[in-house]
Amino acid sequence: VQLQASGGGSVQSGESLRLSCSAPSSIFRLNVIGWYRQAPENKRDLVAAITSGGSTKYADSVTGRFTISRDNANTTVYLQMNDLRPEDTGVYYCNSAKLGVAYWGQGTQVTVSS
Repeated sequence: VQLQASGGGSVQSGESLRLSCSAPSSIFRLNVIGWYRQAPENKRDLVAAITSGGSTKYADSVTGRFTISRDNANTTVYLQMNDLRPEDTGVYYCNSAKLGVAYWGQGTQVTVSS
């Protein structure tokens, strides 16, 4: 079972990126899908998550700048990241979870320069 994350890159402060996470339908349809960020020497922290019903949750640091959405037909979750800042730099991982069982993607690097 694999989640595929893509869309990372190197940008300047204030620019935008859109991350994509595709998953097999077996771990997408009823699962909560989340994006986590891990900066060097830091733990992996939740950035945003979306339930199967479309409810969303965001870290305080990204509220108002990032938007998570899901395309159920294509079993893909997106993270639209606007007004990026250097502190958003890190490896972004997508996660699929339900009833205590979690799956992780391989991560995509986001680097924001000031």
